[in-house]
Amino acid sequence: MVTGGSGGIGSEICRHLARAGAQVVFTYRSGGEAAQRLQATLPGSGHWAKQVAVDDGTGLKILAAEVESKQGRCDVLVNCAGITRFVPHADLDALDDEIIDDIFRVNWRGAFAAVRAFRPLLKASGDALVVNISSIAGVTGMGSNVAYCASKAALDCMTKSLARALAPEIRVVSVSPGLVDTDFVKGLDQKWRDEQAARTPLRRLATPGEIGAAVLAVASVLKYSNGCIIPVDGGRPLT
Repeated sequence: MVTGGSGGIGSEICRHLARAGAQVVFTYRSGGEAAQRLQATLPGSGHWAKQVAVDDGTGLKILAAEVESKQGRCDVLVNCAGITRFVPHADLDALDDEIIDDIFRVNWRGAFAAVRAFRPLLKASGDALVVNISSIAGVTGMGSNVAYCASKAALDCMTKSLARALAPEIRVVSVSPGLVDTDFVKGLDQKWRDEQAARTPLRRLATPGEIGAAVLAVASVLKYSNGCIIPVDGGRPLT
């Protein structure tokens, strides 16, 4: 189960899980055509998509019941849905209450609501995993705006809390990327993108596929990892 699965990062997570043999269910808020294209191109069978806003707790519970009816189980939940908006950190007035509430409603409460809705299915699996897609902004305090950084810090703290509360049946891990070279980022100013790459020891941005590979690794190889924040950032905090 991947929330926000039709986006640049979410779609690569879906592809990696499908290639590994999983039946993938993913949500999208808008962009139904992109969701249909992704579903049609995922390897294997049994994949499907559902339009559900991640901050719709009732909708998520209905979705969980549908997953149970169709698949009979849920072994992995990936919370990838998220939003942000560029607001200079020093411009406190531009970061108004509406933007703050929107970011926390989706980035934190949405992830919690998804875990709450799917917990019974995950627990029944006996060896389940929740992966929260975070950001190094939650540690560095540098990102698209102050509220976004704070929401990712809150998400990482929730990862630790739930990892303790839901074990041993459910592991909870954060995968924490640096700047990822999605189509959205590629559409931004080239000079700015080059500057971000130059500030990273590996001298490049992360690819969406590398985030998908990290999620798959947590699910299939790093079976003893729990309550941790796994960076996929090229060493960016070192500079």
